[in-house]
Amino acid sequence: MAYVDHAFSITDEDIMMETSYTVNNKPPIKEIALAIALLVTGTLGIIIGSLMAYNHVGGDKAHGLFFAILGGILFIPGSYYTRIAYYAYKGYKGFSFSNIPPV
Repeated sequence: MAYVDHAFSITDEDIMMETSYTVNNKPPIKEIALAIALLVTGTLGIIIGSLMAYNHVGGDKAHGLFFAILGGILFIPGSYYTRIAYYAYKGYKGFSFSNIPPV
């Protein structure tokens, strides 16, 4: 017979705690809307900034690079959290709406 250390075993009292852990997998609308807004704004910033830098529209090349960099900074978190929301909506394993931080 194998030795079992009962000091670290789970009992029925541990399972029936007062504060039960429930998974709330309801989509957070504000957070998803913010993620999509960041994604769209970042994409537009990259496109417009690249066009401004290439064609020298709206000033010199530095203005276009500024908008492209700003668009990239907005695009990264927007695409990340939009991907998490999409995968959680589709029900992929390991993704849930609780992975999106509250606003």
